[in-house]
Formats: sequence, C-alpha cells, structure tokens
Amino acid sequence: MSINSKQELPDNVALRVSHVSKDFRLPTERVSSLKGALFNVLRHNKTGFTTQHVLKDISFEIKKGDFFGIVGKNGSGKSTLLKIISQIYSPNQGTVEVNGKLVPFIELGVGFNPELTGRENVYLNGAMLGFTKSEIDGMYDDIVDFAEIGDFMEQKLKNYSSGMQVRLAFSVAIKSQGDILVLDEVLAVGDEAFQKKCQDYFFQAKREKKTVILVTHSMADVRRFCNKAMLIQDGVIAEFGSPNEVADAYSGSFAEQEGKQLEKENEAIRLELGDGVRLTDVETQVEGVKNIQLAINQDFSLAFSFECDHDIEDGVLSFSLIDGQGRLSLAMASTLDGEKRVFTKGEHRMVFDIENIFASGDYRVDAAIESGEKMLFKQIGIYQFQIRNALRFDESMTHPRISMTLQ
Repeated sequence: MSINSKQELPDNVALRVSHVSKDFRLPTERVSSLKGALFNVLRHNKTGFTTQHVLKDISFEIKKGDFFGIVGKNGSGKSTLLKIISQIYSPNQGTVEVNGKLVPFIELGVGFNPELTGRENVYLNGAMLGFTKSEIDGMYDDIVDFAEIGDFMEQKLKNYSSGMQVRLAFSVAIKSQGDILVLDEVLAVGDEAFQKKCQDYFFQAKREKKTVILVTHSMADVRRFCNKAMLIQDGVIAEFGSPNEVADAYSGSFAEQEGKQLEKENEAIRLELGDGVRLTDVETQVEGVKNIQLAINQDFSLAFSFECDHDIEDGVLSFSLIDGQGRLSLAMASTLDGEKRVFTKGEHRMVFDIENIFASGDYRVDAAIESGEKMLFKQIGIYQFQIRNALRFDESMTHPRISMTLQ
C-alpha cells in the first residue's frame, strides 16, 4: 500500500489509482473498561468488531486537463476515495500516484482554526497544503479578492458566518495554484451569489484545461462541467466514461425506488365524482404497456377511462401536464380534430399519443370533462409520472405531435 507523487507517470497523466481497497472496522460492542478491550483483543475481535468493505479494488486514471466527476449515492465510498486521493486516509491495498501538487477542498473547516484570524488561517491552510510562505504571499491578494471578505481578514474565524468561512476556504483551494484541484460538493453550500461564482470559476477552469476532480450529487453539474465521469456503487466502479452516460446510470439507480413510490402515490389519489360522469383510470403507456417512468425522447400515450351515467352531448375531455415546478408543459382537449362528441351512456377510453420532447423531471396530470358550457368533472393532480435523464431534442421542434383515438 502506498500513496506517492511520481514523476515517472506519463506527462499527460495527472493521477492514477491502482487496485485501491479500503476497509473500516466498526465496533459491535460497547467496551467501557480496559479489561473488556483486552478481552476483545485476545478473542481477535471476533465479536467486538465487524469489517466494512468501503472500497473494493478501485482502478482508474485521470489525464491532465480532465474535469473529472465522481458520483454515487451516500455511503457508496466516493468521499472515502477522495480522502485517499487527498492523503487523509491510507488505503489497505493499492496505490495512488499523483503527478504534481494536489489541492483538496474536502470538508469545510478542515485545516482551519477558529481562534486564528482569517489572514492567519490562509497561511496555516496554505502551509498544510505544502506551500511556502513566499508562495502564499504571492497568492494572498487573489485569495482575499475572490472571497470578498477583505474587511474581516484580521478578525478571528469564529466570528465569521458559515458563508464567509466557505468563501475563504474555497478561495484558498482554487487560488493555491495547484496542479490538481479536488472538490467535494462545493456547490451545495453558500448563498446563490457564491454558487454563481463557483460556476463561473468552473467554466473558466474548463476553458483553461485545468485538472479538477469534482464529487457531486448534481447530475446537471456533471453534464455541464465534466468531460469524464465515474459512478461508484457499493465500493466498486459501476460506470466509467462520458458524463451523460454516467449521469444517466446514476439517475437510473434510483428508478426502481422512485417508481414504487410513484405507484403508491397514484394509488392513494381519490378520483372525484363528477356530474353524471366518473373518471375511472388514468395511465401513461409505451406501445400499449403501462409505464410510469419514461425515458427522455420516449414517445408515450396518455390513456383516460371514464364512465357516463347518460348520453353527454358535445362532450369534451381536456387535460394539462404540469411539471415539477408547477409550470404548464402541455394543454390539450379531445377537440384537437375540431369536433365535439357524444359520450354515450357507458364506459369509454380515450388515448392521446404524445411526442415526448419534454424535459426530464416529475409531471402531474390535471383533467376536466365538459358538456357544452357546463363543467361536469374537474380535478387537479389525478395522476403522476416521470421523464428521466437529460433534455436532448431537436431545437427546431417547438410543439409535440399529438393524435387521439376514442376506444
């Protein structure tokens, strides 16, 4: 096991991780005395500890100039991997080779002392990152300018707000002129203005071909900034390659759980009674098969089943699709062919075939049934479904193609 900074790596390689594994021993018994601890040692910890295998034979390579994304669910091992790369943890097996100076921004406050001033903390943190005093002198003004807290640099860090601490810590990381910048969920903290500043820096880093390793739960950031990405699941690499493929795989890992939750929520929706008409079922379909989770660009049908107590003259069924932000995505009615219909007494099924050019996200269906000027049925949120993955469509298309059949 070793973590090395080696010049023998090829010039175009910034970091190489080879067969890295990491285990943690977790206590299963609370030991309150030296005698108890000694007893567990003599028993070779057979009952005192369990072994958690966090990383299992991880190998990958990052080229210079890569903006490399690492994603995974909580507990997947990604933060442990980052700490091994940053030399905070040592692996049980394997090697990490770094070509150049690596600057980590892993956790807010690591390497900072609340009893020291902002200025003193800049020099302390810079020294911990391996920079000399003269090197920190040369970057100090840039750090303060980016953090925008110049008036507070002589105050103790404990008097800073959390947002000010984030600004200072992030500024030290990005202005430290390292060869590899390691960031863990940096965009999840700070106010909107700070997040915008982070994004601007990331775009600049991408243009300048700086080497950045970003751990994030935001698939939008992975798609926006990264040129390569990796998905870790249960301590192993589950996907490696293009940002879109990795982001899709990450989102897909939640699909089964989210689908079950959607089904449960739809089953809990009570369809209201109308005036002489009753909506009995709503579902999204793909090629005639019910599907509550649609892929991006996957055309689908929206099917309504309803029952009439008597003949309804000039019947119109209308619906709206509302996205997760409450915005209208589509409004349509059964008069799309220009004709009103007689809904005869009995059961009916109306199917709308919809070209899917919608953004990924959650959607709800609102529906109404009218007879002439009279509203017979109206209900908000009668059904929910998902469209998954990123938005990819031909920008020349402005409206979806829709057709309808009355069955």
